[in-house]
Amino acid sequence: MQRSTKVTLAAVLFSAVLAACGGSSSSEPVVIPDTVDLEVRAVSGLRFDADTYEATAGDIEVAYINDDTIRHTLIVIDGDTKVGSFELKVNKKGDVDLGTINLPAGQYVLFCTVPGHQNMKADLTVK
Repeated sequence: MQRSTKVTLAAVLFSAVLAACGGSSSSEPVVIPDTVDLEVRAVSGLRFDADTYEATAGDIEVAYINDDTIRHTLIVIDGDTKVGSFELKVNKKGDVDLGTINLPAGQYVLFCTVPGHQNMKADLTVK
């Protein structure tokens, strides 16, 4: 009876893992929460989906979506300095990372820190 219980438990766990993973595919739409203030997409060609972005000063909820097939990061730069510890990471196509950053009005740069991705930058105007 002990062996039967182990086999049954293993089968149940295996089924649960398959059910959790089975519905996922890269063709499913990415769902972004309604609370997001700024949406930035990494796209093929080592670039963001826009050259400029705008946001409202204060707490800004950022969604970083990977529409590319390789890893990317997103930080905010003020002058020559990274702003705080804010960093979003997306590893593969379809990944979404969410984070909140508090920014006063001003001009900033969005930047990908992955080596070789130095062309991935865009202006951020916070009003």
